[in-house]
Amino acid sequence: MRPERLPILYSFRRCPYAMRARMALTHAGIQCVVREILLKEKPAEMLEISPKGTVPVLLLPDGEVLDESLDIMRWANAQHHDRLDNESAERLIDRNDSYFKFHLDRYKYPQRFQPQTDAAFHREQAKLFLAELEQSLAGQSNLCAEQASMADIAIFPFIRQFASVEPERFVSRPYPHLQAWLKHWLDSDLFSSVMTRHALWHPGDTEQLLF
Repeated sequence: MRPERLPILYSFRRCPYAMRARMALTHAGIQCVVREILLKEKPAEMLEISPKGTVPVLLLPDGEVLDESLDIMRWANAQHHDRLDNESAERLIDRNDSYFKFHLDRYKYPQRFQPQTDAAFHREQAKLFLAELEQSLAGQSNLCAEQASMADIAIFPFIRQFASVEPERFVSRPYPHLQAWLKHWLDSDLFSSVMTRHALWHPGDTEQLLF
């Protein structure tokens, strides 16, 4: 399919929200044009279709715009025969995106908050969610079942982010199942594929494909 007939994805490689959108699209086999941007230099073309200015943004060929990562994931999932549905996935994703993300941000970037927040306190609060995941993984390979679900792809980038703040501390904690789950996703072909480096996009550039 020619690039002009493909969905267009505005993305930022290291953003966990963009990461999970790319993973869902790739898992579903949905090829799209990927436009890598800098968040400090958002292109006018992206802001025109999504004024809120966050990534990911997916422009579908019919003109519909999806500018929330979970909406992109749900759309991709609906197109694929090997769907990642699970009745408990949405509840777990919601807890990740609200409770865990709140504490993760304050643990990883305490200097961004005024007055500067107590990183150690928020690390301990975030660990309550990690303990929940560890318990879930004690009896199965993935978060909601033996098979992967939307929850695994949606939550993985944020656990990766948490683990990267203090790697030695993370590996020393009593989370053997969570650590093994994280390593599985880090080593997966899916994750490797979506972390391919794309050149920054500028209007008039030759379009690049997601995979």
